[in-house]
Amino acid sequence: MITPIFIFSLPRSGSTLLQRILAAHPQVHTTAEPWLLLPPLYSLRRGGVYAEYNHQYLHRAISEFCLELPNGEEDYTDSVRAFALDLYRKVSPPGTRYFLDKTPRYHLVAETIIRMFPEGKFIFLWRNPLAVSASVIDSFGGGRWRLHDYKIDLFDGLEELLKGYTAHGDRCLALKFEDMINDPLREFRVVFEYLGLPFEKEILSRFSEIRFRGRLGDPTGRERYTELSREPLEKWHRILRNPLRKAWARKYLHWLGDARLATMGYQRSLVLEELEAVPAGMQYLFSDLIRVHLGVLKICLEPFILWDKVRLLPAWRKIHGCR
Repeated sequence: MITPIFIFSLPRSGSTLLQRILAAHPQVHTTAEPWLLLPPLYSLRRGGVYAEYNHQYLHRAISEFCLELPNGEEDYTDSVRAFALDLYRKVSPPGTRYFLDKTPRYHLVAETIIRMFPEGKFIFLWRNPLAVSASVIDSFGGGRWRLHDYKIDLFDGLEELLKGYTAHGDRCLALKFEDMINDPLREFRVVFEYLGLPFEKEILSRFSEIRFRGRLGDPTGRERYTELSREPLEKWHRILRNPLRKAWARKYLHWLGDARLATMGYQRSLVLEELEAVPAGMQYLFSDLIRVHLGVLKICLEPFILWDKVRLLPAWRKIHGCR
């Protein structure tokens, strides 16, 4: 029987690095990013999905179907669990003990996943949220403002992570990216002890040989870092230098608050102090001012959905006889 390991984190928190290090152990198999559990679990949610089949009707149908099951939604999630375990087993080499599922937006369903897999192992990977935001700008935006595209991660996703960890922390392992980089020997001894696997320090260099097939995943760190590096720890300073970015970072820290940050292992006053010590700069300021406002329009108008509807116009013309 295969046992699943789940990594729960925000994007740009070092989850791919952690995945590669764990995958360097012969008893752990993984693939780039499965995303298997999001569709069946989101079928239990009315919102959050735009689909041709009309997701609201699907949600209603499955909810009503669950009412006919002896144990309701519990039977449904038990079957989803069996479906996932079967696929994890089939994709793993014979004799493998663990399958590691690292899917970024599992943060939206973290608590449900923990409840679904009583035998599972769950690693919450935290990182300074300002460093996460800066890395999103640097890696996904090419240095330009793009945080509006990741508000689901930075806000909703973070709240769901904290909810899952608060409810089930006794079954989980919490790991900070900064500790993982600063003292990898100590941190990974703890990680492998949690998994019940022997730890060999050679794993911390062998991870550079790990490659995943598939287009999803984080190629940035894989290509840039073939060994553990301290460079990402302070890189966020130069990315959040201009006045707009620093102002946004202050507001984000205010929203996070002391309690959320403490649960993650950070102290707001210290993070804010580090932010204020970042020397001011003007790079990307004009671009940011434009992109911030465009980002609000993008959130409100959802142009990808609009474009999908425009794409269907030729078919509508044929049906309705439009010229």
